[in-house]
Amino acid sequence: MGGSGCVGTAERGGKASDRVSDRSPLLFVKGKPAREAQSEHSQNYAGIHMRRAALAMLAKNISPPNLSIMQDEGFTPGRVKTEVLSGLTVALALVPEAVAFAFVAGVHPLVGLYAAFLVGLITALIGGRPGMISGATGALAVVMVALVAEHGVEYLFATVILMGVLQIIAGALHWGKFIRLVPHPVMLGFVNGLAIVIFLAQLTQFKDPTNTEAWLAGPQLAMMLGLVVLTMGIIWGLPKLTKAIPAPLAGIGITAIIVIVFGINVPTVGDMASIKGGFPSFHVPFGSGEGIYPPALLAPFNLETLWIILPYAVILAAIGLIESLLTLNLVGEMTGKRGGASQECIAQGTANVVTGFFGGMGGCAMIGQSMINVKSGGRTRIAGIAAALFLLAFIVVASPLIERIPLAALVGVMFMVVIGTFAWNSFQIMRKVPKMDAFVIVLVTVVTVLEDLAVAVVVGVIVSALAYSWQNARRIHANTRESESDPGAKVYEIEGPLFFGSAEGFGELFEIENDPAHVIVDFARSRVVDQSALQAIEALAGKYEAAGKQVVLRHLSRDCHELLSKAGHLMVDSEDDPEYEIAVDYPVRTGVFGGGH
Repeated sequence: MGGSGCVGTAERGGKASDRVSDRSPLLFVKGKPAREAQSEHSQNYAGIHMRRAALAMLAKNISPPNLSIMQDEGFTPGRVKTEVLSGLTVALALVPEAVAFAFVAGVHPLVGLYAAFLVGLITALIGGRPGMISGATGALAVVMVALVAEHGVEYLFATVILMGVLQIIAGALHWGKFIRLVPHPVMLGFVNGLAIVIFLAQLTQFKDPTNTEAWLAGPQLAMMLGLVVLTMGIIWGLPKLTKAIPAPLAGIGITAIIVIVFGINVPTVGDMASIKGGFPSFHVPFGSGEGIYPPALLAPFNLETLWIILPYAVILAAIGLIESLLTLNLVGEMTGKRGGASQECIAQGTANVVTGFFGGMGGCAMIGQSMINVKSGGRTRIAGIAAALFLLAFIVVASPLIERIPLAALVGVMFMVVIGTFAWNSFQIMRKVPKMDAFVIVLVTVVTVLEDLAVAVVVGVIVSALAYSWQNARRIHANTRESESDPGAKVYEIEGPLFFGSAEGFGELFEIENDPAHVIVDFARSRVVDQSALQAIEALAGKYEAAGKQVVLRHLSRDCHELLSKAGHLMVDSEDDPEYEIAVDYPVRTGVFGGGH
């Protein structure tokens, strides 16, 4: 029996459950008329179908990340050896950096070391660019210092957790793709500025360990400089002889052996701070009472705490993602392989959430350590994983040995990173590119050194965007002729984009008093871009209307047609004109924006 029979039986009060159609097993609902049940079933089915369609679309847009350990590199003993040794080199260079950044932030050295281990390990496992190294960074530390000084380290841990959540959200929403908007001059300025910052950061190692206000002098300074030059010479010359071992690792090892064997008195890693510690333990920074680093108190889990940490979390998340994504692009250019921006955002966020719960100060990609890794041959996830595990081993079991490494050896490695990172060809480039691009390169470099990376990149992008807008604003002009299709009418053929930058110049193209009663504005070689353009068109139409004349628009592209139709400016609607098959003239409706007031 069909569905209609069931409906009829139910309406007559019969026992519909005995005669429900096999073709509609879900049609009958106890206690409800069959027609209502059918309507409810249809709505449920439609809801399920929509949810499935939405999930299918989401699944189609999400591509599974490439988390393979070796990526496209062959899994050979030689490759594994190169990756592990590269990781060891990076781990040795990470130690003084993490300790120094912890001091900048005003926290215990282990807070920086744990961050370097956890952030480095997690981003190496699931990051978007194998070969990148992440950890505690100076760009983040300078923001953290005010929070730690006012509220204590537990608030920092809470901030790092929130920072990670924001970064995960940015990755899930695919905001990482906006890094494409960073122009190449900004990238050059970023690289040069960061190289200078790395260089300046190494100068603090030339201070007297017993008196941080005084600089090394006399024989001790000469010995320090000599060891730095020796390390740099080894890194420069060894690859010409053999590539069996990474040159930076050989430079550190040879210089350290010389210092230890001959008992040379120069500052060592141990002079900065002791790196001895245990495994990082799980810790919730919220609650009452003292935290893991007394006398700092735990952060109360309430809205007041949220309002305290939210501004810091937003700034840290932005700085971390900008530095990480720019480093991702830089490493990609060096290795010739693309990385996943959104995947890197999620990896950085995950790493920071975990780090916040394990007593770390959070972090992001480190361009200096990434350069060391790439130049040492690191190309896969193994190098980053090895670096993190070596660092943990240094903390747990090998601290006495690592603390004997001379800082001069690590400074020499970083100086070679500076030389390799700085875009020396930018001096030649600046003589060939437009003056505005050269200015942006210098501007971003200077702001990076004086302020920080995030501010420099934002300033560079804004200046580049304004320069581009100004150049396009000057392109708009009009060619005039008599109309062939409408005798007596005057045609203005607009060339160049009509947007906020060119809106004023657009209005100056027309001679309203001298124009005939019928004017045609031809947009075949122009585009209407934004609200300022719409306002300019409406203002122009209003002026012609006040003069008792008519103005119409012709040859609107499909996107311009849609924009003007949505705003309500078109008095005639047609889909023919965007294809230019039939020329339709569009009278303009005035008063839509109320004269701009």
